[in-house]
Amino acid sequence: MSANSEFLWYIPNDTKPGHRGDAPSENHNSLDTLTSQAKALEDHGWKGALIGTGWGRPDTFTVAAALAARTTTFEPLVAIRPGYWRPAQFASAAATLDHLTGGRLRINIVSGQDNLAAYGDSEGDQANRYARTKEFMRLVRRLWTEDNVTFAGEHFGVTDSTVAPRIEARGDRLHPKLYFGGASDAAEQVSATEADIQLFWGEPLEGVRERIERLKALSATLDRDLPPLQFGLRITTLVRDTTEEAWADAEAKVAEMAKGQGARWGDHTRAVAVGQQRLLDLHKQGDVLDDNLYTAPGKFGGGGAGTTWLVGSAEDVARSLRKYEDLGITQFVLSDTPYLAEIKRQGDQLLPLLRT
Repeated sequence: MSANSEFLWYIPNDTKPGHRGDAPSENHNSLDTLTSQAKALEDHGWKGALIGTGWGRPDTFTVAAALAARTTTFEPLVAIRPGYWRPAQFASAAATLDHLTGGRLRINIVSGQDNLAAYGDSEGDQANRYARTKEFMRLVRRLWTEDNVTFAGEHFGVTDSTVAPRIEARGDRLHPKLYFGGASDAAEQVSATEADIQLFWGEPLEGVRERIERLKALSATLDRDLPPLQFGLRITTLVRDTTEEAWADAEAKVAEMAKGQGARWGDHTRAVAVGQQRLLDLHKQGDVLDDNLYTAPGKFGGGGAGTTWLVGSAEDVARSLRKYEDLGITQFVLSDTPYLAEIKRQGDQLLPLLRT
C-alpha cells in the first residue's frame, strides 16, 4: 500500500449492547471498555477510530474527548451532524479538542436524517439539508483558518468571529480533516466542493471507480478551491486464519442474522438514504461480488458498514483492499465484531500485509 494510506477502526458508542452483532455484554459502553479498545488500537498499529453519531446514542464528541484524554496517539474520527451544532460553537469545541490532543482530531460530517423532532431540528428537506451542510463546512473551515470572520448565509451567520484557541498548522494539515459521506446528487455536490475526504461504503470496485471519476469531474466543474478531494472506504472486514474458516464464519453469522431478522444490526428497517439503498440492493446481483465482497448480510440487516463484508484470510482481504487503493482510496475505516478481539487480530495479521 502507499505510504499515504491510513487505517482506522470503529468504536461503537451505543447505549444498546450487541451493536452490529457484537456479543452483548455488561458495561459495553463504559469509559473503561471503550478506552480498552482505543488503547488496543494504539498497541496494534491503527491510526484511530471512527466514533458514530445518532440521536439516542452517547454524545460522540464527549466520548472522543474522554478517549483522547486516556490515550497518546489515538486519533478520533468524530461523527457530527450540523443539526446538532451551530458552526461557531462547533468550530470552537473542535479547535479546543485539537489543541488539547496535539492535533489528533478528525471530523466526519453526517448529513442524513435523524430523529429531527427529538432534538428540535426541522430541516428534513434534502435540498435544504445539504445546502445547510455545505454552508456549515465552509464556515467552520473559515473559522479555523481566518480571524474576524463575518458571514451571512441562508442558514448561518457570524459577525467578527475569531475562534480560540487557534488551530496550529502541522505541515499541510491546516485544520482537522473533514470527512463526508453520501451518495445522492445533493451529497456529491457538497463533497466535491467542501470535503477533504469522501467516504464510500463497501460497494464493488466498479461502483467505487465510477463514483471517484464522477466526484473528480464535479470538483473541476464546480471550481473546487481546496486541495484535491481524497477518498476513503468504510467497510466490515471478516478475517480468519484461512479462507475456508472465514467463509464458514461469515455464513454462520448471516444465518444468525436471518434467524433474528437482523435484530441488533441497526437501521435497515427504516426509510434509508440513497447510499444505504445502493448497498441493500447489491445482493440482487449475487451473494458474492468481485473476489470476496459478501452482500448476503444486506438481506437481513447489516445497515451501513455492516451491509457488505470483505471475507477471507488476511492475504485475501489485503489483496482486495489494495484493489480499492489502486482506484485512489487512501483512507480505510475497517471493523468487525467482537470489536476488541478483532482490533488485535486484524492489527496483527492484516495491517502488516497492507504496509508492505
